[in-house]
Amino acid sequence: MVQDLEVYQSLWAMERRAPGVAELSLEQNIARAAEAGFHGLGLDLAMSDVPVAIAALPLLERHGLKCLFNGFPRSDDELRFMLELSKDFGAPFLSVIGQLMPPRLDDMIAVARRWIDIADRAGQSLLFETHRHGLLNDLYPTLQMLEAIPSLTLCADLSHFVVDREFSLPVEPEAEAMIGQVLARAEAFQGRISSNEQIQVPIGFPQHQAWVDQYLRWWDQGLAGWRARAPADATLTFLCELGPAPYAITGPDGHELSDRWEEALVIRDRVEALWSEMETASTPGG
Repeated sequence: MVQDLEVYQSLWAMERRAPGVAELSLEQNIARAAEAGFHGLGLDLAMSDVPVAIAALPLLERHGLKCLFNGFPRSDDELRFMLELSKDFGAPFLSVIGQLMPPRLDDMIAVARRWIDIADRAGQSLLFETHRHGLLNDLYPTLQMLEAIPSLTLCADLSHFVVDREFSLPVEPEAEAMIGQVLARAEAFQGRISSNEQIQVPIGFPQHQAWVDQYLRWWDQGLAGWRARAPADATLTFLCELGPAPYAITGPDGHELSDRWEEALVIRDRVEALWSEMETASTPGG
């Protein structure tokens, strides 16, 4: 038995949103992800996205791709529906950016506990995504929720907390410790590199290399921690999710300053290299 890493590409991240540039069809995007060697595709799942998900399933199967879902439930009933849909599609879990966002911590904890119970009853794993404009909008209450609910597990997109708290470089020990708490409860990861002021930066630009290096260190820490606590036959998922404009920075002509598709391939290769290094180090004589 061996642990495995599967890297997915986000369908949302394949949108172009550029003046004069046609969007690829759903089938073309799925074929492109398959040809590039991704293990599967990540689909957003608000209720309005359900027709796209249903249309995607036979295409994913045809191209031998798996699927992940990022759900945006606004109610308990929507969560139940998304859990069942993700289970029927064979997704390993449902990652939620909860659209129930009470301002009081006690009420946030109550929502999370209720949703964990709903997921247990549905028989589908539930991860809470670290994401702005969601239940885990802010780092500080998220850490308090982790302390209050030992069964709460995360899909870690660190970019939102870096912007949320405006971490500066070099990252201070207190901030490193807080990110460490997030990584210690992460059962899946999403790949986007931010600065402390911009949610997504072009990773090939020299002025951003210190942030690229920082994220690679965090992902290395997160992957190593997951390997240490996960079962020997478990599979870890990593979703490349470089969003289109306005996540991506554009110039005055409306075109992006870098190639997000190529950047996704770079992030995938770097994360797979981290994983390979860990496998080599764990092999006797490695």
